[in-house]
Amino acid sequence: MFQDRYDAGRQLARKLEHYAAREDVIILALPRGGVPVGYEVANWLRVPLDLFLVRKLGVPGYEELAMGAIASGGVSVLNKDVIKELNITRQEILKVVSDEVEELKRRELVYRGNRPPLSVRDKIAILVDDGLATGSTMRAAVMALRRLEPAMIVVAVPVGAPDTCAKLELEADEVVCLHTPRQLRAVGHWYADFGQTTDDEVQELLTHHSAAAE
Repeated sequence: MFQDRYDAGRQLARKLEHYAAREDVIILALPRGGVPVGYEVANWLRVPLDLFLVRKLGVPGYEELAMGAIASGGVSVLNKDVIKELNITRQEILKVVSDEVEELKRRELVYRGNRPPLSVRDKIAILVDDGLATGSTMRAAVMALRRLEPAMIVVAVPVGAPDTCAKLELEADEVVCLHTPRQLRAVGHWYADFGQTTDDEVQELLTHHSAAAE
């Protein structure tokens, strides 16, 4: 379906052309795999590109189950229903938050260096990743991004599980899943080249896009 993430980004961008050259639009790519996709979308639409790092706050002992999320911009969101149902203590929450904040800071420094994040307030924020399987990270990103008060949140991916894309439509303002195969199996199955995106590649793409926009 796609040669690589760059090809996927170019194909996805064609579905987002109604956002081209708008001053109120910003692309927020989820590292690492979403960055090459977002880079091509941002170039095609001629709009700014930035990262949106998000870390799920896993329930202690059941880390795949999220009790909240933290994200770029100092945003933290807690799912009070999960916390109450599982009787998670304040100390347990603080420990998980502390660990994830440190990891988020480390990744921000690696990817962004000294470049400050772009403001998303009152903007149309388009969250981009290379695909959606369970969608847990993207849902956490949408939840966290709401706290930064964008005018609108758009989720855009080249390929996604139909049920996942449908559920996200209840949380984001618009969802663009370019392809929704009935049997997704794995996101990488739909790419001829699905090699890991490196930290250096993320840095290079951000730097190149920023320099080209100046």
